[in-house]
Amino acid sequence: MFAKIAFVILPVAASIAGSACAMNSPAPSTARCHVIGADKLPADVGGADSICAAIAHAAAQSPGPVFTVEIRVLGASSLAATLTTVDGRVLPEQKMAVSDRALGRDSIDRFAASLVGTVARAHQR
Repeated sequence: MFAKIAFVILPVAASIAGSACAMNSPAPSTARCHVIGADKLPADVGGADSICAAIAHAAAQSPGPVFTVEIRVLGASSLAATLTTVDGRVLPEQKMAVSDRALGRDSIDRFAASLVGTVARAHQR
């Protein structure tokens, strides 16, 4: 009889443990991203998906409010971004330019972190 009870209890315990792990999984990104003019990006940047991935990564590093970002590629060395908070507030346009070379991965990562910080500061107001 003990074997029958253990047969029923062990699968139930395993499913509960599995649910606990799912609750501790990282939350999905709080950033929704859209890039306009990605064809102007230097090849080593990685395209629109790479920019959105950098923003999602920065948002995951410092979780905050949900926001939408529209990135406009102005040229090989400059970007502009429009941020919209979850409550519909449009924040001032953010721009980034590199004066001595084309955009690179490092500059994209810094811009992404700056955008996430801008949204976080706006959320605190």
